[in-house]
Amino acid sequence: MKKEVIRLENIRRDFQVGDETVHALRGISFSITEGEFVTIMGTSGSGKSTLLNTLGCLDTPTSGEYYLDGVAVRTMDKNQRATLRNRKIGFVFQNYNLLPKTTAIENVELPLMYNPSCSAALRYQKAVEALKAVGLGDRLLHKSNQMSGGQMQRVAIARALVNDPAVILADEATGNLDTRTSFEVLVLFQQLHAAGRTIIFVTHNPEIAQYSSRNITLRDGHITDDTPNPHILSAAEALAHFPKQED
Repeated sequence: MKKEVIRLENIRRDFQVGDETVHALRGISFSITEGEFVTIMGTSGSGKSTLLNTLGCLDTPTSGEYYLDGVAVRTMDKNQRATLRNRKIGFVFQNYNLLPKTTAIENVELPLMYNPSCSAALRYQKAVEALKAVGLGDRLLHKSNQMSGGQMQRVAIARALVNDPAVILADEATGNLDTRTSFEVLVLFQQLHAAGRTIIFVTHNPEIAQYSSRNITLRDGHITDDTPNPHILSAAEALAHFPKQED
């Protein structure tokens, strides 16, 4: 039996907008085990952003239970959630969210700054290892403004990996990239999946579901589909058919 990394039990999230109550999530239940690569899809207004914020410990549900790596999240206070988020989740955002005018290493070191048991030397070592793992061993001292969008997203993925999180949570991680660069990033995610990483990839792009091991679809705050993908396509094979780009 593989270890359960995430479990949601009847998660509801309501928002008060003026006199109206918006039911963003209406009883969401699923679990994700170690080593799965799950896409969560849905159109605007489906509830996927609210679900992402719940999974990322950025928001708490109105009711229901959320367990992250066996820890009950809903009853935690803000500081406890922040610590859990830092230790257990690696975030990859559409807009990279890198600090400007700082090097790749400095960006990747950032999550380790909040870990008092991690010395400066160990932070540096872990950051270098993470950057090498995403193919940026030759860009360690490059700053954000010296890198392409694809390279910046690789830095963001290295930053997500550096704490050895229980789950990588990607929010439209290819949304700002051209098609070829998107596939380069997808190749990297498939390599991480093959190495046993647990990945949740939130997207509105249905094509990405062909490259993950399971797809969950949301509509109006409900899960309308939750199916494994028996025929996972290879992003590397797809990338091989693109014409080479000049640097």
